[in-house]
Amino acid sequence: MRLPIIKHIVEFVEKNDEDYVVESIDLLEDLIEAKGIKDEELEVIGELLSNFSGALEVHRDIRSGTDKKEALNGFMKRVMGSIDS
Repeated sequence: MRLPIIKHIVEFVEKNDEDYVVESIDLLEDLIEAKGIKDEELEVIGELLSNFSGALEVHRDIRSGTDKKEALNGFMKRVMGSIDS
């Protein structure tokens, strides 16, 4: 996960609609099942899915009243904490 990418996606959602990201996630999840997909491609898709999902989580925190910077930092702390465990 990359914070600049998550931040960019959050800004996209704020300007547009969360449904675009949800539908992108659906498409990428379906694409994983494609025949002949390579491991490197799966890694890229997995990274995109992680960033999209993280951005939705941050956006939901912001919508519930959390400051954007605080929501982004809190999300990354949770991610880093789960990696360290």
